[in-house]
Amino acid sequence: MVESRRPITVHNAVEQVMQQVTLLDTEQVKLTDADGRILAEDITSDHDVPPFNRSPYDGFAIQAEDTKAAKKHAPVRLTVIETIGAGQMASQSVQTGQAIRIMTGAPIPEGADAVVMLEMAYEAGDGLIDIKRPFNAGDNISWQGEDTPEDTPLISSGQKIHPGTQAVMATFGYAQVSVKRQPIVGIIATGTELLEVDEPLEPGKIRNSNAYMIYSQVKKAGGRPIMLGQLQDDFQSSHRAVQQALERVDVLITTGGVSVGDFDFLPAIYEKLGAEVLFNKVGMRPGSVTTVARSGDQLLFGLSGNPSACFVGFELFAAPYIKAMQGYQYPYLQTIRAVLDTDFPKLNPFTRFVRSQLHPTREGLAVRSVGLDKSNVVTSLAFADSLMVIPGGARGLQSGDPVDVLMLKEESGTFL
Repeated sequence: MVESRRPITVHNAVEQVMQQVTLLDTEQVKLTDADGRILAEDITSDHDVPPFNRSPYDGFAIQAEDTKAAKKHAPVRLTVIETIGAGQMASQSVQTGQAIRIMTGAPIPEGADAVVMLEMAYEAGDGLIDIKRPFNAGDNISWQGEDTPEDTPLISSGQKIHPGTQAVMATFGYAQVSVKRQPIVGIIATGTELLEVDEPLEPGKIRNSNAYMIYSQVKKAGGRPIMLGQLQDDFQSSHRAVQQALERVDVLITTGGVSVGDFDFLPAIYEKLGAEVLFNKVGMRPGSVTTVARSGDQLLFGLSGNPSACFVGFELFAAPYIKAMQGYQYPYLQTIRAVLDTDFPKLNPFTRFVRSQLHPTREGLAVRSVGLDKSNVVTSLAFADSLMVIPGGARGLQSGDPVDVLMLKEESGTFL
């Protein structure tokens, strides 16, 4: 008997998945190993930045009052009494008529209240310089704490660590950083028709592309993927493999085997495991057979065996869950608005997520589909930078109509 399935909306399916999120434990990692991890503590400044008044330029530390009468044709002459570099303290204080040669980052010497940039001072020989314009007290000085005063909240927990945040944490001495543990995500492909990537093609067989695609998607979402092999078209061995996999992982992802064919065993495996099926059909194309079940505190994502359907199902449901387990503040794909540059007359009652590319126009951003819009197509995934959302309904869309677009890549900008 064919199983009866009632589709739920994509929004409802996402909500049901995210209601199952349990935050993972925290761990300490070296700052050099923290890139891309999710911060598990708030970062606060423990000192002023800069920690002292400093020079932002190479030049001369002076008393501004000495330059009040300086003019282009009547310069003020000062005596250079010392030279200091970054990390050095002046051994003398600046008195009237004096200057100290100072390098970028060096502390402002006692007695000085301005810095003359190197290119605005004129060497007069014998340790003398001429200044041809007046300066005011405070000119060209980076004041203590002007960047960040002590006890300023800087970075909140739940943000992804990137080069900028690493620079901030290094500034305040975070050699070790508290981050959320990365979830271990097991990947199992189903079907005796699958070959490994290094095996030659055989009649009726295809290479297992889905497992490698998901492996990469899991890493992008911040998880630790592990390959757990393939399920054969045998119920008992498949059940045993899934049961053993759950002992090793935080999340289990399978591809294929969730439809209603004679060899689609996963629904029966969920039942034998005592897992609660959250949903087994979603009102979307591709990927309507996407199934999610819960066994104890673990989620099992049963994704379609068709490559594009598998890809979309992961991005909509599994990726946000994996990110949220780590406390990430922004687990969902960024949504932008663009206009179609082609017609979509084909009607569909389900919401469609079309593999697409964005391109700039004079009016803004336009979006077009990439390759064949079929769930079994794999090559278009290499060129898609987005998924355009075509709502289900009674009418198609025309070129120029606005649509929502889900961003897949962060590196799709152009040089100005």
